[in-house]
Amino acid sequence: MASINYFRIAELNVRIVFEDSHINSMRLLPSLEPFRVEKIDENEPLFFELTVDDTIRPVKKELRKRIRAFDTGNGDTVVDKLSDGGYQFIIKNIRQDECSLLIGNKEFNKCRCALKGDYNMRTFGLNNALMLVFAFAGSFKDTLLIHASLVRQNGYGYAFIAKSGTGKSTQVSMWLRHLPGCDLMNDDNPIIRVIEGKPFIYGSPWSGKTPCYRNVKANLGAITRIDRAPENSIDKLRPIEAFASVLPSCSSMKWDTDIFNRICDTVTKIVETTGVYTLHCLPNKEAAVLCNKTISK
Repeated sequence: MASINYFRIAELNVRIVFEDSHINSMRLLPSLEPFRVEKIDENEPLFFELTVDDTIRPVKKELRKRIRAFDTGNGDTVVDKLSDGGYQFIIKNIRQDECSLLIGNKEFNKCRCALKGDYNMRTFGLNNALMLVFAFAGSFKDTLLIHASLVRQNGYGYAFIAKSGTGKSTQVSMWLRHLPGCDLMNDDNPIIRVIEGKPFIYGSPWSGKTPCYRNVKANLGAITRIDRAPENSIDKLRPIEAFASVLPSCSSMKWDTDIFNRICDTVTKIVETTGVYTLHCLPNKEAAVLCNKTISK
């Protein structure tokens, strides 16, 4: 019997269906439990539906065209464009084991997924499939999945972006340790939505190595890129610089013109309404104090 599960993630309605709950079930997705709801109002739109069914097979070769295989840092993901405008993804882990097959329509609002392997492989494959669906479905809803660490203070969320290992989590830890009224919203993949022209930022079920899966929301206060430097200073970026700084941190598909243009439009709306900065810094309290004084509302 199928297991039907409902969630509200960043105030968007998601339905996940497990066709065979003896093999696949919500035990693969513990990070989604804070976002679970009993049901969704029939009058409210569904953001997307993902059906998990291990009987799903790859689309016939003559009906798909290879786009590319890209390295996510945790394994390769192979992307094919389908003749109907949708996509097929094969998600592999760091050992190059195939963990999941994901097939989505053009809008990514109706997707199917088959899993392989042991519990860890299935968890990895399903989580990564969900992130892909959320990111690309979000392009049609002024919604971004952004690679950032997120701290909240006085009702505003402050996102820190940087290449992995550069120090965004360290900067957030300095805020939490040394500045009053701060809490961690997410440490890897928060969600930004532009609603009626105003940007908001949310916790998500995806938070990297830090288990911070919080169903929380804040006004977007600022976005700050971390740049290691021998001394502390901070610059507010001009709109063009801000756009170029924020876009690489957003999950996107450059090969899909429609989706990529929509993501660029959303980033433009964000930089038009939100301060974007570069913090040149040491990993110390003084950098956090300087940043907080400059960017906080």
